[in-house]
Amino acid sequence: MAARRNRTRHINRTAAEIYLKKAVEFFESMRQASQAGRWNAVGLNAVHCAISACDAVLVYYTEERSADPDHEAAAHLLASLVKVPDAKQKAETLRRILHEKHLIEYEDRAVTMSEAAELAKLTERFCRWARELLQG
Repeated sequence: MAARRNRTRHINRTAAEIYLKKAVEFFESMRQASQAGRWNAVGLNAVHCAISACDAVLVYYTEERSADPDHEAAAHLLASLVKVPDAKQKAETLRRILHEKHLIEYEDRAVTMSEAAELAKLTERFCRWARELLQG
């Protein structure tokens, strides 16, 4: 059975600020966790930051966000924003971040310091891109 794509929910454009605020809060939690050496928390906050930042961009430009439980659908939607600078490239970054979600939440090993650092770096770039798009 093929994966469902583009199942969306209509969201008023003004809510983009709310999603961006969530992304920034997750980003700050990610940084605090990194300073404390809590690598699993870095990873999970990175994933949530990226998802919220993606939602902010989608809502801002399309007044929609993914309603699919598979977050890959959100990356697909992001990649389809042809008028948004670097959307395709950033969708690939989001996919890389999301790829680590299973490890962080379900595998029977902890996130390593180097994995957390790589996720934090990708997430910082992704979140900065979203903020620049929405805040100018």
